[in-house]
Amino acid sequence: MRSTIVAAIVTLCLPLLASPARAAAVAAPDLPLANVKAHLTQFQSIANANGGNRAHGRPGYLASANYVRSRLDAAGFTTTLQSFTYNGATGYNVIADWPGGNPDDVLMVGAHLDSVAAGPGINDNGSGSAAVLETALEVSRQALRPAKHLRFAWWGAEELGLRGSRYYVDNLPAAERARIKAYLNFDMVGSPNAGYFIYDGDNSDGTGAGPGPAGSAALERTLQDYFTSIGVPTRGTDFDGRSDYGPFIAVGIPSGGTFTGAEGIKSTAQAALWGGTAGQAFDVCYHRACDTTTNINDTALDRNADAIAYAVWTIGTAAPPVVVWQDTFEAAGGWTADPAGTDTATTGLWERGDPEATASSGAKQLGTTVSGTNDLVTGRLAGAAAGDHDIDGGVTSIQSPPITLPAGTLNLSLSWYLAHGSNASSADYLRVRVVGATTLTVLNQQGAAANRNGAWATATANLSAFAGQTVRILVDAADASGASLVEAGVDDVTITR
Repeated sequence: MRSTIVAAIVTLCLPLLASPARAAAVAAPDLPLANVKAHLTQFQSIANANGGNRAHGRPGYLASANYVRSRLDAAGFTTTLQSFTYNGATGYNVIADWPGGNPDDVLMVGAHLDSVAAGPGINDNGSGSAAVLETALEVSRQALRPAKHLRFAWWGAEELGLRGSRYYVDNLPAAERARIKAYLNFDMVGSPNAGYFIYDGDNSDGTGAGPGPAGSAALERTLQDYFTSIGVPTRGTDFDGRSDYGPFIAVGIPSGGTFTGAEGIKSTAQAALWGGTAGQAFDVCYHRACDTTTNINDTALDRNADAIAYAVWTIGTAAPPVVVWQDTFEAAGGWTADPAGTDTATTGLWERGDPEATASSGAKQLGTTVSGTNDLVTGRLAGAAAGDHDIDGGVTSIQSPPITLPAGTLNLSLSWYLAHGSNASSADYLRVRVVGATTLTVLNQQGAAANRNGAWATATANLSAFAGQTVRILVDAADASGASLVEAGVDDVTITR
């Protein structure tokens, strides 16, 4: 089961991957392609000896899981063969923990190990499984001492609806789930007519299901950085929940990963971008018996395996940033409404509180926050109708207390949403600015004459130009186009060094 191609072309939070952390990271290795392909040969041999597949409940799957686990055990990992039942058959997840690292800051990397019953599943998803396995083995060979705790996973029964990864996430105690700060998923990374897709953590493509949980954009950027370093352009692919990142996103864990395409058809523009054959599927053997070791693009597999290693080394060994200032709005933080005394809005004024949900042709005011109970919201009450406490009459603003910034490289992240009805216009907006000796606009989201439902997104900015200054964060929103339905929220504002 695979994400549909986007044809057009905390926490591990966004600041965690800022440049100071990256500077402290250990250089990533170049994984030998031959090693990755040797695992694929093993998966093919296992399928050949077990009815031609490695599907859930079949002997070929358990043999695949035992192969992966035996290699990890020999390399010094602590492994678990987690069993679950689906459709009357026993399935297995292989979970491998590398000793050391912060147990409260887990970076998890995974791939599904099962094939469909129709074939051996060498690209889908022997390719991701082999690349993740070789990355884990390289961690052992280098005796890596990461800052984060590294956990690798190979999921069972993905092809039947993400059954293995769902079981894992659903059965984690809440405290253990909270320790997983990021999940990276690699599903089909050697497609013969390959594209180079990265899960769209920040929804910069503006299509489909929206952004991933806060921190997903940083994972996307890390993978983009690798492909940029080797001169390979990438495009986004949507988080539509059809691969094993789905259960992690559902519980708010930042996620990312790469994908080289499945049954979708490569466009002329994509062929011009990456080579290959326009008008042909990225993988013509998707879910077929011909998905064998001959169904692999070596160049794509090599690049993606190295991208996985780059992400693990870059994120896993990076020193965590220092939080300079943060407000999650769980306590009064000294924000001042209408700081200039010029607001004109009559309802929907900014306040800190526990928001009540409203809906009108979809969610407008979100009743859930990014963390905790409270956020900054434009009129926290719902009222009898969605428009009772939305912004009306013009501008409403709120300003943080003074924030004294130290020297160094500084980064801001915050979560936000703007929702409006189809009666809105581009005169409506949500804006966030940092005001010091100069003013930096962090976010300027305009409305439009179209329905926009509320959904939390993430904004980031580099504040290094303000180092040594005292600044304030100014948030304002407006219903400036007449009687339109406009709601906005802000949560988890963090500045790190």
